[in-house]
Amino acid sequence: MFFEPLPVGEEPDPGGVPERPPWSGPPGLETGTVLPIERTVARSANVVVLLPTVRAFQPGCMLDVEVVSRQDGLSEDDWWDLCASAQRGGFGSRCGAPLPDRLLRLGVRYADGTKATTIDQHRKVRAGEDPPTGPMLSWWPGSSGQRGRGIWFNRVGLWLWPLPPAEGFEFAVEWPLGGIELTTIELDGAAIVTAAKRSGHYWPDSQ
Repeated sequence: MFFEPLPVGEEPDPGGVPERPPWSGPPGLETGTVLPIERTVARSANVVVLLPTVRAFQPGCMLDVEVVSRQDGLSEDDWWDLCASAQRGGFGSRCGAPLPDRLLRLGVRYADGTKATTIDQHRKVRAGEDPPTGPMLSWWPGSSGQRGRGIWFNRVGLWLWPLPPAEGFEFAVEWPLGGIELTTIELDGAAIVTAAKRSGHYWPDSQ
């Protein structure tokens, strides 16, 4: 099984982090380097999942994901449930329980079998604790809205920390409610690592 429920006893951390550690998002002063990917990850009758770009930073990278849905044949209730579910990421799964069909699941897997998914992003990181063992994949909500009648567009960011190994790795999506079975594509880790070396700073004197 690629996407696994959280173990019993591990609850999502309800609190925020006062000062964002590097594993939770891109550094505020770093520009990042945009790497075109332009891949269709998965498609069903009502949903398309795209990965247009990856923005590489020195400590990690942001995978820019687009989820486009169309009503075509769905009732109003099913249509709005589909649109709302696309914005929730790994939220809403109970520890130890089977993953609900409405849960959009995204993840990466490296050649050695190591995985990071949006399901396990909520593990607690206590203040003052050493950096967690990577990799970690964190859901960053983006923009969403209708693109004409019966078309819903949702853009999200996935912060992958640390940078992936400089080799091929899998990017995976699964969304039963959207008709998306487990689907993977291969990404070029070496290209992402190389792009990260070119990432600059908005103010060079802030390095």
